[in-house]
Amino acid sequence: MNDLLPVGRDPGFGVYVHWPFCAAKCPYCDFNSHVRHQPVDQERFAAAFATELATMRARTGPRSVTSIFLGGGTPSLMHPETVGAVLDAIGRNWTVPDGIEVTLEANPSSVEAERFRGYRAAGVNRVSLGVQALNDKDLRFLGRLHNVSEALKAIELAREIFPRLSFDLIYARPGQTAEDWAAELEQAIGYAADHLSLYQLTIEEGTPFHALHAAKKFIIPDNDLAADLYALTQEVTAAHGLPAYEISNHARPGAESRHNLTYWRYGEYVGVGPGAHGRFVEHGRRIVTIAERVPETWANLVEARGHGVTGGETLTRAEEADEFLLMGLRLAEGIDLARYEAMSGRGFSPARLSVLQEEGLVAPVGNSRLRATASGMIVLDAVVADLAR
Repeated sequence: MNDLLPVGRDPGFGVYVHWPFCAAKCPYCDFNSHVRHQPVDQERFAAAFATELATMRARTGPRSVTSIFLGGGTPSLMHPETVGAVLDAIGRNWTVPDGIEVTLEANPSSVEAERFRGYRAAGVNRVSLGVQALNDKDLRFLGRLHNVSEALKAIELAREIFPRLSFDLIYARPGQTAEDWAAELEQAIGYAADHLSLYQLTIEEGTPFHALHAAKKFIIPDNDLAADLYALTQEVTAAHGLPAYEISNHARPGAESRHNLTYWRYGEYVGVGPGAHGRFVEHGRRIVTIAERVPETWANLVEARGHGVTGGETLTRAEEADEFLLMGLRLAEGIDLARYEAMSGRGFSPARLSVLQEEGLVAPVGNSRLRATASGMIVLDAVVADLAR
């Protein structure tokens, strides 16, 4: 695990850019992603990103960026020139120190993999590959457009070109046993450079999987097996030197996602692009921005008024404290108690804290921090709700 965030140190200022387009919509996905059957006008969207970034700069004032994340959608559908234009626009608006983490999410189809050298030249130094499974049957079930052979070639190329690499896998898939997952995880660790994101398959409302699951077209592992698979994930990754530093994220020490740590440590970030969210301090208060989700409507708004933000709020101190708790307890390092008390104006109830400790759901880290235990991570929402009361 990275060193704990020193007391008083700013947890970071990130920039998130959302590219909303995909070649196909995965049946499990509830992210803001859209399929277009005509070529996307990338120059138009690059110009709109630049305009919205300038508007956000006017709101945040001068800042030093600690990480940049190009997410989606499928950002690897962007031309390298589009990525370069977006990164240049960020550099025009804020200070961007040399060597900060610049991540791009990519799908491992061979056509997109060929663009990797262009992304590296544009300034991307970390790639996150949406592999999702290491067998072709499950890749087809998940609606992925690549096969295992293409995924492994993309991983190999990414390891060659980028200083840092992560890839995602989804587990708790229909029919998956503990033995199946252990073998697949061992295989994945053999290919991983330094970081894995490992997510349980969840059935989200509004997705094709939700309707299919409701119609009993497939069955996912029950809660007990899913909990066993989660525990197995922690054991196998830790044994191979990639311990969990967050509920679903595993890394060799020092290779954690700096951008995502900014989220979980409750730093600030600007979000630009269709459907993007941001959270940053403006006039001394933390504000939330939420952009229009439909890409073309977002672009029209940006061209008309300089931004596509259609929602948001100013958080109360209590809301800030609740978010800090919810995000920070996802981390193995836990939360800084003094920071929570400064936000909320109160400490935790000693009685509730004592009960949670007796139940083995939370544990102190020295005298200054609190973390969720392995058991607590499985029921984290309930732990957070209990602590926040």
